Amino acid sequence: MILNGSRILIESLKKEGVDTIFGYPGGVVIPLFDELYDEKEINLIHVRHEQGAAHAADGYARASGKVGVCLATSGPGATNLVTGIATAYMDSIPMVALTGQVVSSMIGSDAFQEADITGITRPITKHNYLVKDTKDLARIVKEAFYVASTGRPGPVLIDLPKDVLTGKAEFLYPEKVEMRSYNPKVKPHQGQIKKALGLIAEAKKPIIYFGGGVILSGAAKELIELVRKTGIPCTSTMMGLGGYPADLADPLYLGMLGMHGTVFANYAVHHADLIIAIGARFDDRVTGRIDEFAHNARIIHIDIDPTSISKNVVVDVPIVGDVKEVLKEMLKDIKLVSIKPWLDQVQEWKKANAMAYQKSETEIKPQYVIEKLSEITKGDAIIATEVGQHQMWTAQYYQFKNPRKWLSSGGLGTMGFGLPASIGAKVAMKDELVITVAGDGSIQMNIQELATAISHDINIKVIILDNAYLGMVRQWQELFFKKRYSAVLLEKHVNNKSTGKYYPDFVKIAEAYGFWGKRISKPEEVEKAIREMIAYPGPALLDVLICKEENVFPMVPAGANLTQMIGGLA
Repeated sequence: MILNGSRILIESLKKEGVDTIFGYPGGVVIPLFDELYDEKEINLIHVRHEQGAAHAADGYARASGKVGVCLATSGPGATNLVTGIATAYMDSIPMVALTGQVVSSMIGSDAFQEADITGITRPITKHNYLVKDTKDLARIVKEAFYVASTGRPGPVLIDLPKDVLTGKAEFLYPEKVEMRSYNPKVKPHQGQIKKALGLIAEAKKPIIYFGGGVILSGAAKELIELVRKTGIPCTSTMMGLGGYPADLADPLYLGMLGMHGTVFANYAVHHADLIIAIGARFDDRVTGRIDEFAHNARIIHIDIDPTSISKNVVVDVPIVGDVKEVLKEMLKDIKLVSIKPWLDQVQEWKKANAMAYQKSETEIKPQYVIEKLSEITKGDAIIATEVGQHQMWTAQYYQFKNPRKWLSSGGLGTMGFGLPASIGAKVAMKDELVITVAGDGSIQMNIQELATAISHDINIKVIILDNAYLGMVRQWQELFFKKRYSAVLLEKHVNNKSTGKYYPDFVKIAEAYGFWGKRISKPEEVEKAIREMIAYPGPALLDVLICKEENVFPMVPAGANLTQMIGGLA
């Protein structure tokens, strides 16, 4: 069957099970959008900015486990995807980004809207392609989805010159992928499994530290079984939240570790004699000062990506393989360990350092908002966040019961992620309650995507924790820069001094886009307003005026070890 390149691309995407593309049109991709005009099997979500397309595809992938797809034109359209591609790359999210390109004969001539997008994105993609011939397109799509979704997942970019989209070729979709240079290892080495089991049997103060690899691998069930079968306490990275049911009443769950983790999780890691790291990468937000990180512990590290092992912290027993497959093998012979004195010590730390904040009867505390949200939704809504203080309060106080419910930019820390990511998540998981938790700074990074939700009837809910500051930067300026609040005030100000006048009016903005909008400022209004927002039958936005200078604690300052927390043990 002879088809043009645009139709070959669409038919190839359908072969890969793609049901949604998040995109924005432009000159060189008009032939592709023309083919999408009558397409019944693929839902085209027209975003209002290409960055929104990338984040929406990312949120779709995080919530569903499928590969997200975004589409942009050449030049500025393609470069506007870059932040979203980098976000997906840092967090190992499977995505295929499709970009238009000028006709092949004009590449390199500085033609109108030309950009070397394969060169630009080489450091932030698993792989990328510049398609040179229409007959290669089907094979490239097959390879791209395979690379994006296997091994350590990540984004792949396909650059599509206009002549490739309009040219014709026979459509033959390959049944399998043959790539000599890419063969990810899934099954673990049995010798390494045996070594790991030996260390676990000998340990007196072990801890399980798990990350986003548990979510990506679909290994939450195996992780829970490992924890309960061994009796070893566990702690999560921010990206691992939901991998183990978040209930601090569970003696084996210590919450999140790291810069804004619980005191008891950080103390347990610091004093452990064995760390079992599962699908985590020992990033700086977890380790603190690296030369003082868990200096008395042996380390078992399980990861699909061999380049992540011993990259930041040297480990004793590396196990390369898919997390789910590795845990299945370990569970065959794993046994309960005898560590009662250690468990008693951990419980003492938990009792002495419970997560707490100073409550107020006059101001809304952001922690209280998240506690109420968690209580009302029973810890089972899909929560997408922007980046900042609100992100950390959500990670600390929302009790995620299940995987793929927490969507947040971890590695890159991308403001503007949450709103479009929640749109992608809702498109993927139509029957789920999807809520964006945002700050009044970060929500403005991609606020235009409110229009996307309205125009496509995507019923998302948005809560803005509004403190009239870029809160996390303000917190650092308060603690480490003598309260010199430079470029962080978001209300009307003169010479860095507040005038007390809020702007913009988020309720008016919400209503202008067609959202339900409401603002609250008193603690007694919180629960009723959240329930009203959730019950509203369409997209809704709740602007919550919170305590302006509330900080996120505990906090490990830069250059400190995990025990040197502000808000930690004396």
